[in-house]
Formats: sequence, C-alpha cells, structure tokens
Amino acid sequence: MSTNPYAAPRAQVADDNVVPRGNFLARGRTVPTGNGWTWISAAWNLFRERAGLFIGMFVVFALIMLVLAVIPLIGAIAQSLLWPVFVAGFVIVCRKIEEGGDPQFGDLFAGFSQRAGTLIATGLIAMLISAVIVIAAVAVMGTAFFGSINAGMSAAQVMSLLVVFLVILALLLPLIMALWFAPPLIVFHEMGAWEAMKASFFGGAKNMLPFLLYGIVLTVASVIASIPAMLGWLALGPVIAASIYTSYRDIYFTEA
Repeated sequence: MSTNPYAAPRAQVADDNVVPRGNFLARGRTVPTGNGWTWISAAWNLFRERAGLFIGMFVVFALIMLVLAVIPLIGAIAQSLLWPVFVAGFVIVCRKIEEGGDPQFGDLFAGFSQRAGTLIATGLIAMLISAVIVIAAVAVMGTAFFGSINAGMSAAQVMSLLVVFLVILALLLPLIMALWFAPPLIVFHEMGAWEAMKASFFGGAKNMLPFLLYGIVLTVASVIASIPAMLGWLALGPVIAASIYTSYRDIYFTEA
C-alpha cells in the first residue's frame, strides 16, 4: 500500500480530464507551513513507486533541453515554449501512479496531445514577461551596466549591478508563482493560459510560508545532489517534478 498521503482510491478513470477525488478550489487554499515538507515526502513516495520510469523521463527531458540550449536563439525560444508541455507530462504520470494506473514513458510527451496550444501559450507569456523584466532592469542601469563589461567596475557600479539583479529576482518571483501550478491546472481543469497563471499565483501567494520551507529543503537537497558528479539529480529532478503535482493536490483540493 502506498504511503503517499495524497493517494487516491486505486481505480482507473476513463476520462483524463476529470479529477475524481476531493473538491477543487480554483484559487487554492492556505495550508500549514509544514506541508512544504509533506509535498517533498509525498513526491518521493511517487518517485519510489516508479523510479526507473521517472529517471528515464528526466534524462530524456534533460537531454532535449541540453540540445536546445546549444542551438542559437531558436533553441532558447523552444526551451521557453516547451517546458510547460513536459511538466504536464510529469504531472500526468504522477496522477496515473496516484490512481493506480499504468503510466508509460510516452506520457512524458502527453502534453503535446493534451492542451498543447494552451501550454505553449503559457511558455510564450512567461518568456515575454521575463524579457520585459530583464530589459527594463538593464535600461534602468543605463550606460553604467554596459561600461562595466569592458572596464573595471567601481564599488558604486558593483552595488548598482547587485541592486539590478535583486530587482530582477524580486520581479520574477510573482511570475514563478504564476507558472508553478499552471501546467496541472491547464491539463486537468481545462483552464486557459492566463486563467491558469492567475489561479497559480493566488495559490502560491496564499502559501508563502510552506513554499519557504519547501525552498529551503530543496536548496539543501540540491547541494547534496550536486556533490557526486550531479548524479543525485537523477532522483532529485523527478522528485521536484512530482512535488509540483503533490503541492497542487494539497493546495487546490479539499477532501470530499
């Protein structure tokens, strides 16, 4: 028997667009701070059930992203547009495992046949917003930013550059919140791209403390996973992907 606290009854569901358990809350709910750890432990339980499948999916996903990264310009654009599609594949696999189904490796690409246009639109919106944020921050720096590239930076320039980076991070945080739950909200609830991003933002905003704990734990885990030639990421990468699903189930559902 699974130890996953979010596990559903072991039954097949014919329609993949129907979430069979609990009451769906479109804007999410506030959960206890400790649930930030529960998301990770529940994701680990999902990973343990089909570790080989998860590792294979993660390796292929990482290779695809790596190949795209070496293609000038077009590759970076493709990465930005396609990552929600692959995240959708991971959460679909997680749901099948939770329901006692039979996930397959091909489910990694399920997002290409389930709401692909909306998922890609989400990546496009994120790419455009990110570009606007970075361009605006660099524009604020003006010539001091570009002058520092070819000349030694003064203490004032270093501080200005640090401020710009911090501003970019601060502005990107709401975007990350708006994207975190967007793929499962799109594939499981047929939300539009913008609608899913808004719902994801509200869900994240209501749970800053659980996410803080979640982030601290994963930061430590990332350091540990990177020590043995990055091999720990073969487990940590899939667990992070699965934790998107477990946190979505926790925040957007109450028990029936």
